[in-house]
Amino acid sequence: MNNFSISQVMDSLGVNKFTWKIFFLLGLAMVFDGYDYMIVSYTMPQIAAEWGLSAIAKGSLSSWSLIGLILGGALAGIISDKIGRRKTLMFAIAMYSLMNIPICFSNSFEMFAIFRVLAGIGLGACIPVVTTTYSESTPTKKRAIFITFGMAWMIVGWVLAGLVAAAIVPVFGWRLCYLIGGIPLVYSILLYFKMPESAYWLANKGYREEAVKALQNIERIATGKSTDWDPKALIVPKPPKQSGPKALFSKKYIRITAGIWIMYFCGCFIVYGINAWLPSLMLEKGLTLTSAYGLAIAQNAAAIIANCSTGFVAEAVGRKKNLIISFGVAAISDIIMATVGGGFGAILAACIFLGFAVNYSITAVQPLMAEAYPTEFRNTGVSWCHAFGRIGGACAPIVAGVIIEMGLGYAVSFLFYIIPAVLGLLAAVFLVKKETKGKSLDELAVGNS
Repeated sequence: MNNFSISQVMDSLGVNKFTWKIFFLLGLAMVFDGYDYMIVSYTMPQIAAEWGLSAIAKGSLSSWSLIGLILGGALAGIISDKIGRRKTLMFAIAMYSLMNIPICFSNSFEMFAIFRVLAGIGLGACIPVVTTTYSESTPTKKRAIFITFGMAWMIVGWVLAGLVAAAIVPVFGWRLCYLIGGIPLVYSILLYFKMPESAYWLANKGYREEAVKALQNIERIATGKSTDWDPKALIVPKPPKQSGPKALFSKKYIRITAGIWIMYFCGCFIVYGINAWLPSLMLEKGLTLTSAYGLAIAQNAAAIIANCSTGFVAEAVGRKKNLIISFGVAAISDIIMATVGGGFGAILAACIFLGFAVNYSITAVQPLMAEAYPTEFRNTGVSWCHAFGRIGGACAPIVAGVIIEMGLGYAVSFLFYIIPAVLGLLAAVFLVKKETKGKSLDELAVGNS
């Protein structure tokens, strides 16, 4: 029997029923993740009013979960590369679901902060594992599209959070929103039975027979039949000399690690800073609660379009060009939002463009994360990048709160985001050297060995 690789089998099957099964199954994980994070922004004004919080403390409400995201992301990558994608994702979702329930009954800022950090640890594992699994479950030529489409699921969760808050908060208050956040616990049990383990991970851990069975399962779902492959004929790329966190900073990977980290840090700073404060800034601008929520929902709806489109552009022009364009457009959108005049219609249009541009830039980084590292430490690379990026996301609401408390005005509240946008653009220009477009994961692994 001829030798074969996992990438060859995946590419020969193309986009199929299995591809879509993983896309929708793991998409739910991203929806719940997005809801859990964004619900803080929508309940922030009511929590701050109930507990009499300052602007800085109010901004930190969004930062506590991000601190947990940093810790969870750093740990989950190492854990996932050791025990597998499936188990890590299942436990992570169960954890953040359970930690949401006590928030419903919290009676102090300190109690809220503790459980948001704990919930954030679970959240921190979710996005990196989903990104890695999407990269390992799709054919080469569609990889960027499915990875970035996967991020769109998270924005659906952001929109869902706005819709739930708009319906729940005025009638029942903010606490019920967090009780609803416990629902994903049921979904985590579903994953145990429905989510298959990555064939790439199985093969690189030495489980050749299990990897072949995983490939046969994929082929059976895709075509209704399966090939009797010989596990001994499976080609597994030579493992790298180093793996784990140390490998990210080795001579071979330090440049791309620095580039991805800087870009994602800047993207998170912009997106999480704006998302945390937009409803409050619109209320301070004189808009009603319904209008403020409507603008935030519209901005996040535009983000879904951004996430769906950036993968197509990345496959057409390449990862580097796409990143340069994305951070340039993000800077322009910040300027427009800062200087917009007129009535609600003009503000709505500016919010939609802002939501599209800044989320396009942060999503454009996602394919490169998964493609930059071999299977042995792919999820470590993805999750550590996410963890570092979330430091920017954790700092942004607090920094924005400081600027707002300084009384520098509405325009400055948006203009200062130009700085991270330019830094992200420079990182794309000078630190991204290797184009990964059109190369299979096995080809990239051989090139990195």
